[in-house]
Amino acid sequence: CLDLADWEAVEAALGAAGPFELLVNNAAVAELQPFLEVTRSALQRSLDVNFGAVLHVSQIVARQMIAQGVPGAIVNVSSQASKRALRDHAVYCSTKSALDMLSQVMAMELGPHKIRVNTVNPTVVMTDMGRINWSDPQKSAAMLARIPLGKFAEVDDVVNSILFLLSDKSAMTTGSSLMIDGGFLVS
Repeated sequence: CLDLADWEAVEAALGAAGPFELLVNNAAVAELQPFLEVTRSALQRSLDVNFGAVLHVSQIVARQMIAQGVPGAIVNVSSQASKRALRDHAVYCSTKSALDMLSQVMAMELGPHKIRVNTVNPTVVMTDMGRINWSDPQKSAAMLARIPLGKFAEVDDVVNSILFLLSDKSAMTTGSSLMIDGGFLVS
């Protein structure tokens, strides 16, 4: 357990771990604030965890994969919020959009090393963070009304998609975003 925004601590922890063939970047924060009320601290924390930590951890792990000369797979957990604006989510939507583009650049640059990089982009997932941010029935009703399947995702919905992208069953998939949104983006 460590603060992913602390690059030195991350380097020490990952330097003592490995070897790696697979990586899932799943840590995130969602400090929801209206655009006009976004604070510097909320912005910095979100950038550090939602974007910077993924970049840094992926660099360390990918360097180890390349040094070992083994193929690998990285899955970054993004969000449907990277593709559609949501009220009070200015920073969250923006950091997840940045993560999607980072993942595409990683796929391009790491592909020659036989390292695949993809994202999963779930709708609201019923984790502790999901329950906290979507517990207001009025807020959740509006979001659910936009999801054709009429429900939020469960953890297993996301895990199973990640497992697919890590597996050889997706050997020709890189640079892709797998939407796990119950049809949110088509509505």
